[in-house]
Amino acid sequence: MNTTTDAATAPATAAPAVEIDWNAPFCSEGANCFRFGLDDSGHAYIGSTLTPGAYVSDSVEALRALISAVKAGAADHLL
Repeated sequence: MNTTTDAATAPATAAPAVEIDWNAPFCSEGANCFRFGLDDSGHAYIGSTLTPGAYVSDSVEALRALISAVKAGAADHLL
């Protein structure tokens, strides 16, 4: 999984910015909002609305596996 931050905090060797098509954010109580996105190369992204320039990215298959695992309870111990 790749993590990226905006240009202000990224190292000089950071990959160039990509165009991400973000979905509407999913928000819980308060301002805890996360969003999912895709780029033209087929990479999937997860980001927070609190830090819009920071996100994690991986393949769509990896995102699908993550969501399936969370739905199956793999992260329940974090709640």
